[in-house]
Amino acid sequence: MRVIALIPAAGQGIRLEGSQPKQFLLLGDKPLIAHTLTKFQLCPRIHEIVLVVPRDMEGYCQKEIVETHGFSKIKRIVPGGNRRQDSVRNALEAISSTCDLIVIHDGVRPFVSGETIEQSIELAEKCGAVIAAVPARDSVKRVTPEELIIEASLDRGKIWLAQTPQAFSFPIIKDAYQRAAEDGFTGTDDAALVERLGIEVKIVPGTTKNIKITTPDDLALAEFILRTEK
Repeated sequence: MRVIALIPAAGQGIRLEGSQPKQFLLLGDKPLIAHTLTKFQLCPRIHEIVLVVPRDMEGYCQKEIVETHGFSKIKRIVPGGNRRQDSVRNALEAISSTCDLIVIHDGVRPFVSGETIEQSIELAEKCGAVIAAVPARDSVKRVTPEELIIEASLDRGKIWLAQTPQAFSFPIIKDAYQRAAEDGFTGTDDAALVERLGIEVKIVPGTTKNIKITTPDDLALAEFILRTEK
């Protein structure tokens, strides 16, 4: 079974207010995105990596990321779109039908474990649609959008927080993205596009360390995690 990792890293990182997109900021001694890509480069189940980057940065990424850090599994660098969903769709359209399974992982989640990647692939081979997620640990409230008044306390035992990787049969995710484009539907993650087709999506337990770096606080936490991993 041919497995391709699709790594969307085309965001501008405006919440970090840096001089360059957050995925290229240094984390330790190398760019954040390089830490993420290393996990997939080292995973024996991954045959190829498709990297999605900001438009007009393809040449920079080929030289400064792929060649500098020796990512031999990266065969294609695809320009991203205005939204993450557009970026993933661009990459899916660039992938040939010889692919059996797609593993989609946020480029700014550098602490995903190899075990989570492999477990996601193994389960997706059986059921076709899988995401990593962690159970909610805090009390969860539904509130009014403007006044921020609590409407209900939700059953925490039924709430899981979605992460990536999210792994899918190639035909399933390709159809889900095509249908979403036709219907003008925007989802908060890849699984949302699959769920609306009535396809069952299963969960692989992730880890709380698999954070998505979005804010300066996240970056500071990432530096701490990196130090403790050494």
